[in-house]
Amino acid sequence: MRAYTKTAGSGVYFSGAIVKLPDSSSSAGRKVVVATVLVAVVLVLGVVLPSRFLSLGTALPATAPAGPTRYPAPPGTAALARLRAHAGRKLTAEQVVATKLTRFAKKHRALVHRIADHYHLAVPSDVDRFFAAVEAGNWEEAERIYKTLRDGEYNGSPRSADLRKFWRPILEAYGAAEEVHSWPAQQLLDYGNSVLGSLRPGMVYVGGTDPGCFIPTMLNETTDGEQHIVFTQNALADSSYIDYVNFLYGDQVNILTADDNKSAFDQYSADAKKRLEHDQQFPDEPKQILPGEDLQMVNGSLIIHGVTAVMAINEVLLQDFLQKNPDLSVAMEESYPLKSTYAGAAPLGPIMELGANDGASAITADTAAQTAGYWDSAAQNLLSNPEAAASDTVLKTYSHEAVAAGNLLANNNYSDAAEQTYQTALDLWPDNPEAAYTFARFLAGQGRMDEAREILDTIVTDDPVQAAAVEAVRGTLKAAPGQPSRAVP
Repeated sequence: MRAYTKTAGSGVYFSGAIVKLPDSSSSAGRKVVVATVLVAVVLVLGVVLPSRFLSLGTALPATAPAGPTRYPAPPGTAALARLRAHAGRKLTAEQVVATKLTRFAKKHRALVHRIADHYHLAVPSDVDRFFAAVEAGNWEEAERIYKTLRDGEYNGSPRSADLRKFWRPILEAYGAAEEVHSWPAQQLLDYGNSVLGSLRPGMVYVGGTDPGCFIPTMLNETTDGEQHIVFTQNALADSSYIDYVNFLYGDQVNILTADDNKSAFDQYSADAKKRLEHDQQFPDEPKQILPGEDLQMVNGSLIIHGVTAVMAINEVLLQDFLQKNPDLSVAMEESYPLKSTYAGAAPLGPIMELGANDGASAITADTAAQTAGYWDSAAQNLLSNPEAAASDTVLKTYSHEAVAAGNLLANNNYSDAAEQTYQTALDLWPDNPEAAYTFARFLAGQGRMDEAREILDTIVTDDPVQAAAVEAVRGTLKAAPGQPSRAVP
């Protein structure tokens, strides 16, 4: 059995913040501390993918050559023109990806300097050395320098406050380079183009996971066609990220403010404090604190840790953004299930369109059946393709995508289609803990306890968030053997 483990540098990053919030019982106020966390989740995709996006491309080598890893040297502009003009000659997928990464890194280096000039900050020399390594396709050197720039304890945060204002373009360049290093080139292009190709003109794209954020961001910024507004829902709780999005898009959309950020913290904290007090006062009753939500009261202050807590705040802020921009069409790739986004959501290629039907269900019985059928067909195509089947990254990604599609179907009460899609997720990656605990929770809700236990017993994971979720579902099954289970949020 393969253990599902989190590799260094992967996941979705959140940055820490300390916010003073008013306390209804004390004029002195209280502090809510949100710790920096690293989420080892992969991609969430929506539903029906047009057949042209299913192309797996030409088979590429499944393993990297020995020695230092370098991307194929990208040809210059003149060389590219000559290659394109030469009859019968095409750039390889590796050359296309390497060229795009170089362009992306150059644009992000320039962006760092623009931000630094705007805030009258100096750019440390090792930041420029990092970008030079990415531009040259030297993954080992880029990774080495990046590790010196980030916080040693919280991998997604900068080492010092002087980097915070322009940390995001550094992180995006690193994230893109890591995806290029991890994905077969043709698979990366197929996936990224399927996301961007599903967007209508003028749509905003919100990408959550590493593949779902960094790959479309890189391809979007290096295309000769329309460039969409792109941001991630996973960092909205970080005030420095809000500043970054404002810097990029403040003249195009209504962006979130510091007041919005504080209001979201207030809203979450008030609810979390009540749930924590319930669990402390009634220890024998079902817990209201969720897996991955670490809350403590210390000297009258609520201390918040964990991905579940941070994503709850991000969810509030994403809804605030949607409310501030009612005329925008917004598509989202999901990293962590945000239940409020399911209302009225509609399939849009491999992702979903938010608010497509004004809160009513946008999924019909035909859509549900097509979605389940798509994932079954997609799994067969991926597993029969040597390049895709040999890539753990590809299989984990699409397994997570299938889980997300199942969640959307289950939320709309299409149980048969949801079950088929959850099973497809496990077929793609049998050791995916997210697929296991989500499917088990779904089965438990139908009273199928033995089947749920059997699925959970096959899972091994070193990721603490995933392990906590598995154990939470397992505990629910033990609490009510043979009876329908109340779904764990």
